[in-house]
Amino acid sequence: MSLKDVIDKGDKVLLYCNGKKFLVSVEPGRVLHTHIGMINLDEIIGKRYGDLITTHIGERVYLLRPNLADYVLNVKRRTQIVYPKDIGIILLLGRVGPGSIVVEGGSGSGALTGVLAYMVRPNGKVFSYEVREEFLKLAKRNVEKLGVSDYVIFKHKDITKGIDERNIDTIILDIAAPWLVVEHAAKALKGGGYFISLSPTVDQVEKTVGELRKYNFIDISVLETFVRYWKIKEGESRPLTFMVGHTEFIVFARKVFEIEG
Repeated sequence: MSLKDVIDKGDKVLLYCNGKKFLVSVEPGRVLHTHIGMINLDEIIGKRYGDLITTHIGERVYLLRPNLADYVLNVKRRTQIVYPKDIGIILLLGRVGPGSIVVEGGSGSGALTGVLAYMVRPNGKVFSYEVREEFLKLAKRNVEKLGVSDYVIFKHKDITKGIDERNIDTIILDIAAPWLVVEHAAKALKGGGYFISLSPTVDQVEKTVGELRKYNFIDISVLETFVRYWKIKEGESRPLTFMVGHTEFIVFARKVFEIEG
């Protein structure tokens, strides 16, 4: 994502009109057909982020710089994505930042992969394991769209069979049986490194936590996140009717070298 102010061909732009959003790549000659009218993307080139254009029927459209949440919610997907509300806590509690070495189990559609790569720049790396070739191809394309391919190494491998890398800062798993990776994670993580797994059901969590307790992991915690938006209007303020509720349980743990007792 470019941080320059003037929009050029190939740039990503979030089109905003009355609460509706469209994430587009600016392609010369392309016309976007929407329910608010046609938008000629040629008109966007040379504009600034924050400028206003109109559709062919006069609807006002603002040109905004997309953020990472816009990217995540608009990736082409064949699997359920990790939602921004969960990604935020993963980045914070997993201490993912510039220079981090991260192993991801389950590339999926590449939404989380792209955000991880964006965060570990300029000298970190994400190693992303995926067993299904069609998912791997899609994840690669989505990461390329974010412009962070240089920071990801994709592997067509089953992470439950082993982890190639060592001295890893953080391992993040979005797979059906994360407990099968715990032993490998204990060998691959550096001291104090972070184990994170995402599971939709409690029985998966119980199996994973049980394995974590067998190996050198402490500070084990399980949580789920909820974000609720509000309508704000004087005399009518209330929570919005729709919200994304339970998406997954998130398991966190830290590796140490010895367990007392």
